[in-house]
Amino acid sequence: MTLALWCVLVATLLPYVWGTLSKSDPAYDNASPRLMVKTGWRQRADWAQQNSWEAFAPFAAAVLIAQGCHAEQASIDLLACLFIGFRLLYGICYLTNRSLLRSLVWAAGFACVIGLYVLAARA
Repeated sequence: MTLALWCVLVATLLPYVWGTLSKSDPAYDNASPRLMVKTGWRQRADWAQQNSWEAFAPFAAAVLIAQGCHAEQASIDLLACLFIGFRLLYGICYLTNRSLLRSLVWAAGFACVIGLYVLAARA
């Protein structure tokens, strides 16, 4: 399995990381999980989870398309690793309420996805 495909696995797991953090309140009731009112960093962790789900499909598709078009694997791996790094930083920015940096990091991660499509187009 290529490094980029391992990155797809990591991207699959990231929403669960942020979701687990969002539910780490001692008052969390697993019997009624959607009724919990989250505030502060737990609310932001929930938002990071939602955005991670939104970012997953384009990233996974871009990796598979780039590999299917036989783009240079080292470049695919690099962009995939950068994407994961940016997504981790994105979540941390969300948790720590750094909105401007979070938006810049989001854009960098999105640029990695676009870069994967460009690699596929040029292959």
